[in-house]
Amino acid sequence: MRYCNLMKRYKNILSSFSIVLANLFFWIAVYFFYTYFLGYGSSNTEYVNRFSAYLMPVTILLSYFVIFVLIRDYLRKRKYKLFILYGIYTLIISFSGIIISIFYGLVFSSYLKELNTEALTKSITLIVMGVYFVVIVAVFLSLLVFSYLSSMKSEDLKNRFLHAQLQLKEQELKFLKMQIHPHFLFNSLNTIYGFALQKREEAPEMILKLSNLLDYILYQIQKPTVFLEDEWNHLEDYIALEKMRFHDTLAVTIEKEIDQPEVLMAPMLLIPFVENSFKHGSIIDGFLTIALSLKVKNDELIFYIENSTNNSEKENAGIGLENIKRRLEMLYPNAYEMSISEPKNKFIVNVRIQTNKLKNLKKENEG
Repeated sequence: MRYCNLMKRYKNILSSFSIVLANLFFWIAVYFFYTYFLGYGSSNTEYVNRFSAYLMPVTILLSYFVIFVLIRDYLRKRKYKLFILYGIYTLIISFSGIIISIFYGLVFSSYLKELNTEALTKSITLIVMGVYFVVIVAVFLSLLVFSYLSSMKSEDLKNRFLHAQLQLKEQELKFLKMQIHPHFLFNSLNTIYGFALQKREEAPEMILKLSNLLDYILYQIQKPTVFLEDEWNHLEDYIALEKMRFHDTLAVTIEKEIDQPEVLMAPMLLIPFVENSFKHGSIIDGFLTIALSLKVKNDELIFYIENSTNNSEKENAGIGLENIKRRLEMLYPNAYEMSISEPKNKFIVNVRIQTNKLKNLKKENEG
């Protein structure tokens, strides 16, 4: 933190020094312009140099006043009436100041005049126009610099906003992922504990499958994408655990049709649907019935899951499905469809994700 502050302070000092140096070079260039403009055709360089020096203060003051008062405080703030009013005042006062500077230049440089030699080759009118020309150039350059700095600042703010928005989405995704795990882990551990008490033969197999699931959750979920096949294996392990828990009261049918085995997707995206079916499904006529289908064809991933439920109970699915929808929106904006229907004694979820979006995720993952 201290290093960042020091670097920021160093950059500010360097930026201020650059601005001062640029202004210094500009006014040196203006001085040489005056000497060339006023002394063109004259051999009395000493007189021209001294006279040019008398014009510099009024030129500098007028330029900075126009830039930092008229333009910054009135024109940029859209105070057009005040800008015009003070602009007229500035024109009158600056004209008087230029005439006074010319007068002092003529008086205090007169001792340098040479006989039979013209000291200045420009009339008073041209000298006044020359001063205003320099002021216009100074204002124009300042507007260019201001426009460039504003665009840079705007771009920087935009990048910061996008970075902050990305961080916020990442944090929200992490939060949503964290909400997926507890119910599943609690149910699985509860079942294993019950089997262990009963000394059931399925307990070691359940522990092994749970170990595989934990490995997937702890390591694979940190990746932006995983292969669809890995996600499917994760689903199969989860269903196998639930089969052991429900024993003879579970009827599951699974359909799988994948013509693109290397399709990538976000990890732990489908498991909440399956978990929701087990958690909120109802046993009807002695069975909890679940039908699951996963297909990838025609540039589209199609996921379908249906479970038996007692619609009359209106059991709330909690925040699970809402969180899944939010996660889909963040991961696949404008590239997914999710529909929920509740016919008699059934709860059905359909999800469709465009495969071309998954290809984009694959490129990001490889990058």
